[in-house]
Amino acid sequence: MEQYIIKGGNPLVGEVNIGGAKNAALGILAAAVMSNETVKIENMPNVNDTKVLLQAISSIGAQVQRIDDNTVEINGSNIQSLCIDDGFIRKIRASYYLLGALLGKYKKARVALPGGCAIGSRPIDQHLKGFRALGAKVTIENGMIKAEADRLVGAHIYFDVVTVGATINVMMAATMAEGRTILENAAKEPHIVDVANFLNSMGADIRGAGTDVIRIRGVHRLKGAEYAIIPDQIEAGTFMCAAVATKGDITVKNVIPKHLESITSKLLEMGAQIEESDDAVRVVATRRCHPTNIKTLPYPGFPTDMQPQILIALGLCDGTSIVTESIFENRFKYVDELARMGSNVKVEGNTAFVTGISEYRGANVTAPDLRAGAALVIAGLAAEGYTTVDDIHFIQRGYENFEGKLRSLGGMIEKVNNDKEAQKFKLKIG
Repeated sequence: MEQYIIKGGNPLVGEVNIGGAKNAALGILAAAVMSNETVKIENMPNVNDTKVLLQAISSIGAQVQRIDDNTVEINGSNIQSLCIDDGFIRKIRASYYLLGALLGKYKKARVALPGGCAIGSRPIDQHLKGFRALGAKVTIENGMIKAEADRLVGAHIYFDVVTVGATINVMMAATMAEGRTILENAAKEPHIVDVANFLNSMGADIRGAGTDVIRIRGVHRLKGAEYAIIPDQIEAGTFMCAAVATKGDITVKNVIPKHLESITSKLLEMGAQIEESDDAVRVVATRRCHPTNIKTLPYPGFPTDMQPQILIALGLCDGTSIVTESIFENRFKYVDELARMGSNVKVEGNTAFVTGISEYRGANVTAPDLRAGAALVIAGLAAEGYTTVDDIHFIQRGYENFEGKLRSLGGMIEKVNNDKEAQKFKLKIG
């Protein structure tokens, strides 16, 4: 089984290019099947989640052509099946975006109930509420969600909670409904704006994405388009936190600094130096940083997907920080793994009290989910000695060539398959 082996203690220094946003890519790839013409998508992250979704799209009969690692062409004119089975949805929760896409285009779809990272409850009731409001009959039978309608008609839909998944899914279905739809209390994340912009490039009429009210005028058909996905704010934030944790100097390139403001502001509070340009952010942290308090919130608040990474950096600060998780109830599962590395973190309910230590110690740890796995890698790079991280398939769901990018910054990290390869790495590093 693949694992990362890491020799810590080196400050990460240099430049790193950030790839396309995984969370935007998943919505955009699903939406691409809504056109009967060819859609070209560029700056697509070549990660396991996008690979699985492309397999799901191909399995229903859409044509999928990989131009290169980060470019794909999709044509949805020959879709033969409107059923996404359990195999795909178990690997990647976002396969459920095909429910909104297929329902919008064909007025029927069947998708297995979703799985994904075990970071807490992520109910789909708001998705189903939205589909029903548009006129679909939605039932759950034998682990499958079945949605069908004679016609979809625009409606005024108020989400009970702010939900990224339901905002994207219902927005896609409403794109090809009759008349006008208004989505209130909609999520405002950058990847929602990106999915809306992509749909508009195909001929949709969506306004207000990025605010809490999205207005959609339904269209009869969507045309082909070429589109480039926005940079990944979470990948960028991960490297920004890695600079602070390792007392390094990293310039993250190909980013939209506006999307990183909540992360940037917290790193500034911690004492990091930050320089912004049009499409890059430089983070310098040559000294031990200060503690601060963080609460995860929907965008533009501090992202839940960045909570583990910044906690790793806070764990090395001079003092006590408080981290409150308000989105997912199981997002502190990695704290037990971090304790193996000598951390001093106490979790009470949805709050972690983080008392800084001088350094982490290398240990054998296991990634419990995608973002926590990346955070444990950062801890290993900051630690004294060797760290191994198991279950790195979680990390590979959302980070393209993670180990290669870290090595380019001076990180001593290798992906290995067995103890012999790990020993070879240790002998090479010395």
